[in-house]
This record gives sequence, structure tokens and C-alpha cells, in this order.
Amino acid sequence: MKVAVLGAGAIGAYVGAALHRAGVEVHLVARGPHLVALQDHGVYVKSPRGDFHAHPYATADPNEVGPVDFVFLGLKAHSYATAGKLLAPLLGPRTAVVAAQNGIPWWYFHGLKGHRLENHRISAVDPGGATSAVIPVWRAIGCVVYCSTEIEAPGVIRHLEGTRFSIGEPDGSISQRCLAFSEAMVAGGLKCPVEPNLRDDIWVKLMGNVAFNPLSALTRATMKEICAHEHTRDLVARMMAETVAIARAAGSNPQVSIDRRIAGAEKVGNHKTSMLQDLEAGKAMETDAIIGAVVEIAELLGIPAPTLRNVNAAITLLARKAVEPPVVAAS
Repeated sequence: MKVAVLGAGAIGAYVGAALHRAGVEVHLVARGPHLVALQDHGVYVKSPRGDFHAHPYATADPNEVGPVDFVFLGLKAHSYATAGKLLAPLLGPRTAVVAAQNGIPWWYFHGLKGHRLENHRISAVDPGGATSAVIPVWRAIGCVVYCSTEIEAPGVIRHLEGTRFSIGEPDGSISQRCLAFSEAMVAGGLKCPVEPNLRDDIWVKLMGNVAFNPLSALTRATMKEICAHEHTRDLVARMMAETVAIARAAGSNPQVSIDRRIAGAEKVGNHKTSMLQDLEAGKAMETDAIIGAVVEIAELLGIPAPTLRNVNAAITLLARKAVEPPVVAAS
């Protein structure tokens, strides 16, 4: 098996290192000081489950890698539509793309047999079909990440918690390619169940992301602080309730209560969400996939979601202002 990790950041490098120690031919695609460290010293993983080291091939140029069996996509969702030049050299006639993204994936309604929105394109995550043009739906394997990692230093990955990477086909089938990728991940020490109803997993994770990510960016608060404040805790509960209603209308049934989901987030402690981290680092935030697409689905299905709409309006404005040059007052 030959696997390319496109976007070998905190999650991507961790997965690449695990696959490499399972005997998979792994190629990491990265950039900057992190790439230099990967090339010189490989990946050092520090984990409560045991530290380990791996030294797979690393490059900034996918043309040096060529076609692979699987691409593990570690990019942010908003980068997919513009990733064509990086992805194209890695794609052979049967290459599958394992998309480890937050939020609603671009393939969400494709293969959702019997639903009135079957094969409908979600504009928030597939604007004008741009993402589908880069990653045709037939190549896609969905992936829901229940794992927390961070780059402690170039080439050094701190694994905080979780090893589960749930995967599944958009049409719900248990395919041979999913089983093969799952087997390799498990051999590398990770959990990788093949789920026939991966959309349920998507909504379970999204219940937390749709609320905590935008609220943390808007308030600069950690997950624990949001839970500890009476009014923001109530706001989280209302956003989650609206999200569950949308999920059910979209054909899914996330099997977790709102109280349990909030309690789980509170236990994480003073953790900054990925959206807050991106805001503080001056990077684009995943607003479209995490909340924009949820609001779009609510509108398509006629589901009232006033709280989500209001928060989406606020975070969208913040995201726009975060990338605009500062206004300089006239002297």
C-alpha cells in the first residue's frame, strides 16, 4: 500500500507516522520548517500511549511522489477547492481520498439514497462545484477524527488524546478499499472502524464544533469557560438542539444527548478550539464547513435555526474582518 499525506500537519503527520510503523509506504507532503525537520529527522510522536519515531519520505512537491493508493487529506476544508495542483500528481485511476475534515463534507448528499436532497450540492462547501471538480465524489472516503494532536516543534507531534478515525463510503457500503485502509491504520496502533452510517458520526462531532468553535472565536474563551458561563452554556445547548433537528431532517440520528455532549466538552478543560487557534494565528477559519453548511441545510429542509443563523452571521463577519487589511485613520 502506498499512501500520501497531503497536509502533514499535526493530525496528518501523526497518521503518517502510525501508518509508516505499520509497514505502509508513506509520503508526507508538507512545507516550511516542519518539512525540513521531517526530512532531516522524521516524525517524533509524544503520546500518553507511548512515544515513537518514524521517518517516512517527506517533500513539498507531490510530483516527486506520483500516484498512490490513498491520499490522506490533512488540509482544512476551505483549502480543498484550490488544492488541485497539489492533489493531481497523487491521483491514479483508482486512488481514494480519505478526507479528514471538520464539519459537513462536500459529498454529504451524494449517495444518500431515498432522501429528497440526494446528490444535492451544498454551496457552502462545494461552491459552484469547485471542490467536486478537484475531488470527484467517487474518490471520497469520509473520515471523522476523534483525535487531538498539536505540533509541539517542527517534526514533533504531541498526541493529547483519542486514536479513533471513523471512515465510511458516502453510499454507506462496506468497501474493500475502506477495509484495507482500516486494517493499515489498526496495524499502526489507531482505531479505524468502517461505519455504514458515517453521517451519524459527522453530526455527533458537529454538535460540539458548530457551537464551541464559533463561540470561542467570538468570545476568545476556552471550552471550559464557555461551559462555566451560564448564558453561553445555554447558547451552546440551543445551538446543539437546532443542529440535532437539522440532522434528523437530513436523515441522521446522532446518538448522544446534549447534556452529555456539553459535559464531554467541559471535561476537555481550558482548550482553545481550532477556530480560535486559527483566528489567533491569522489563518482562515473553517466557518463554511462547520456552521455555514449547517445553516444552508436548515434552509434547504425548512428547519428553523434562528440561533445558528445569528451566530453564523457574527462569525462570518469576524472571519471577513480577520483577513482584511487594517483601516488606517487619516491624520
